[in-house]
Amino acid sequence: MEEQQKYARLFNDIDSQTLITLGVVLLATIVLIIVSQRGLNWIGNRMHGQVRFRIFALVPMTRLLILMTALAIIVPTIIEPSLRNMVTVMGALGLAIGFAMKDYVSSLIAGVVSAVELPYRPGDWVQIEDTYGEVKHVGLRTVDIQTPDDDLVYVPHLKLWDHAVYNANNGGTSLQCVASFYLHPEHEAGWVRKALRDVALTSAYLKFDKPIIVVAEEKPWGTHYRIRAYPVDPRQQFLFITDLTLRGKKVLSAAGVQSAMLPPDAALDTRNAVGSASSRGND
Repeated sequence: MEEQQKYARLFNDIDSQTLITLGVVLLATIVLIIVSQRGLNWIGNRMHGQVRFRIFALVPMTRLLILMTALAIIVPTIIEPSLRNMVTVMGALGLAIGFAMKDYVSSLIAGVVSAVELPYRPGDWVQIEDTYGEVKHVGLRTVDIQTPDDDLVYVPHLKLWDHAVYNANNGGTSLQCVASFYLHPEHEAGWVRKALRDVALTSAYLKFDKPIIVVAEEKPWGTHYRIRAYPVDPRQQFLFITDLTLRGKKVLSAAGVQSAMLPPDAALDTRNAVGSASSRGND
């Protein structure tokens, strides 16, 4: 009977010696973490190139190793190391880890879905929430997007479940760019439309086998013109938009066409904007 009761116990008796041991382990863990972090950071700040970043990468790994070692010492001290107790602890730990990693598992499942449905692939220009850029890598859990500011953003695949994915070129080389012009209402609309089309036609970045469309929309403060055209390569989209904008302003200014004087509370259509223009694609 005594053996059965001892076998069924989950926790060891906590005495003064156990408390001292736990205190020493916790104190040593805190000291080791602080020393390792400061020491590795001190060494890394005095290195250069890839060595510096590799040393910085050791900081979280070292901290994790210290914590795991501390747990390996603390758990047998508090819990009776019997088979039944270990099964109970592991079961509770597995449940906690499963709950904590539900988003991680969801991202893995969404990664499998993305591999089948192909909402994005390397080379695509996509927008997910507020992140717009070129897909550099599609992993099991995340998609790596390089923004126009040269930032690498890791977006988890689980965004597929409840967020729209805007794909500008969808695996092809055709990506529509939009350059906007805001003009005073008093101008010759037909001439402006033709002049903006000529600006697009004479661009060094233009893809000639795709249509050029100049769209005009009347606003209370003036007229909003958009040049919709395609660059030769999707990676030239920002150079293309800049070229259209600068040469378009030059042509309109030389003809005496004035820009619109927008009131302070005027709301411009800035959806999917890239600077003063936007990029969207067709297949």
